[in-house]
Amino acid sequence: MGKVTIKDVAREAGVSISTVSNALNDVDVLNPETKNHVLNVAKRLNYVPNLNGKLLKSGKSKMLGFFTTSVSGPYFYTLVESMARECDRLGYGLNVFVTKDKQVIMSNILGGRVDGVIIFEELKIDERDIAVMEKHKIKTVFLDRIVQNETMGSIIFDSFVAGYEATKYLINLGHKKIAYISGVNTMFDSVQRKEGYLAALRDYQFPIDESYILQGYFEEEGSYNAVKTFLHLHPGKVPDAFLAGNDLSAIGCMRALKSQGYEVPQDISVVGFDDIDIAQYFTPPLTTVRNQIARQGILVVEHLVRMIQKKEQGRIQKLTGELIVRQSSQVRIDRN
Repeated sequence: MGKVTIKDVAREAGVSISTVSNALNDVDVLNPETKNHVLNVAKRLNYVPNLNGKLLKSGKSKMLGFFTTSVSGPYFYTLVESMARECDRLGYGLNVFVTKDKQVIMSNILGGRVDGVIIFEELKIDERDIAVMEKHKIKTVFLDRIVQNETMGSIIFDSFVAGYEATKYLINLGHKKIAYISGVNTMFDSVQRKEGYLAALRDYQFPIDESYILQGYFEEEGSYNAVKTFLHLHPGKVPDAFLAGNDLSAIGCMRALKSQGYEVPQDISVVGFDDIDIAQYFTPPLTTVRNQIARQGILVVEHLVRMIQKKEQGRIQKLTGELIVRQSSQVRIDRN
């Protein structure tokens, strides 16, 4: 037997389609016996209502869409968990779309399947797409990308300041040769953290050595390989400290240093970003800049729902990081 339709329920219950519709939508025009009879028949037939029809009628799906290219790793686990909880609290569902296909993204955004949209900045949504979304008054919040108009806002982690402060902390510990493990060059967070690092070096009149900027792609293995390769290629240029673009990179870095016989922090200090759960349990526990990931998730959903409810217009909110000092960094000891 194929999928049970509203017609099948009506036929089985001996009532009209509109009576079934009223019963299922709890419209207060039926006597209780009729309503219960219809609901029991629908249950017996395992009838699943067509939500699209309901959606078209009300113009509201009570669903938010989160569009991203990935949900792997501890950052996304915390973010999605936090967004889903906040959606639940506010009476919304959360649809997560993991894709790089522009057509899929735009057809889902413009197709009315969700009431509002959350876009992770790595998606290649360009100015033209944004103009189309604005024209259709799609309520949108961007994560880590600055966009602001009546129907669009942004939640930003101030990665530039975080990168600057983390580098300044290492300079104040007496480190002279500070290497940076970069993430992904197309990502706002990654670029801003690196810019903060470079700005601190310039302000403190340190020379900028391009070979000290490694590419770890925000991955543990990528960073492990990058650090190991660097140490083999430049045995005479071992850094005093590594600042990593995120905690996974910092962990990969510490593993690489250990494999080459270096002690952290006695020989080399290591600092990360984000303060993911494992950071405090790693050996040694990781000094890192805490990114309020769960708070980001809450603010994104809160702002989007308030725009949907026409309680506020799009705005930009910035979150600042907090340096959490643990045992992977220490004052530089000059062994010369």
